Amino acid sequence: MEYETLVNSRRSIRGYKPDAIPRETIDEIISLAKRAPSSMNVQAWHVHVLTGDALNEVRRRNMEELVAGQPPQREIFTHGPYQGEHRERQVAIAKKLFAKMGIARDDKPRREDWVRRGFRQFDAPVSIILTYDKSLDPGVTCHFDLGALCYGIVLSAWNKGIGCVVNGQGISRSNIVREVARVPDDQVIMTAIAMGYPDDTFPANSVVSDREPNSRFVSYVGFDDQAANQNS
Repeated sequence: MEYETLVNSRRSIRGYKPDAIPRETIDEIISLAKRAPSSMNVQAWHVHVLTGDALNEVRRRNMEELVAGQPPQREIFTHGPYQGEHRERQVAIAKKLFAKMGIARDDKPRREDWVRRGFRQFDAPVSIILTYDKSLDPGVTCHFDLGALCYGIVLSAWNKGIGCVVNGQGISRSNIVREVARVPDDQVIMTAIAMGYPDDTFPANSVVSDREPNSRFVSYVGFDDQAANQNS
């Protein structure tokens, strides 16, 4: 696709066909995504790809702990509940998704089922676990690099007709993911990407999240002077 079309057409996919994705296709996606910017070219990232029985084991054990009320075990620092405008945006996309899925506000069973889908990584056939070198903690530079790689993977997959959703719930029990994916002790588990061919009959897949206008978060400095100099 043309870049603008690729970026503007991409959306988070939460319903997948069961079709397997060939390993070669995933490798092509990662090969393109790794051209993302990397601070000082350190390439601090590691990628662990799960499918089949391994992914099903992660799902099963995640769900068992969730149902048992076990607390999350993430390896990265996380904030508390969103507040203010961040919470407003979170609620806005949830309302869009629930409306498209026909989930009423008072329909507790279906709302709980939706939450559990996230912990099952939306039943996608592939889960990509992103980690970074523990030796780089504390610091955010490696987090920035992984964010760039993550977006690169999502865009590269979309260009091949493959959908994704960045899925932090998928690593909420990082101890389970570490064991099943055989993640070395010197790496920190940061996030997961659920990946698969989109199921076009799944209503939520048509939802496109809103973005704030640039005027809400972009500031420009010095451009008035630049214009004045050009006109003088």
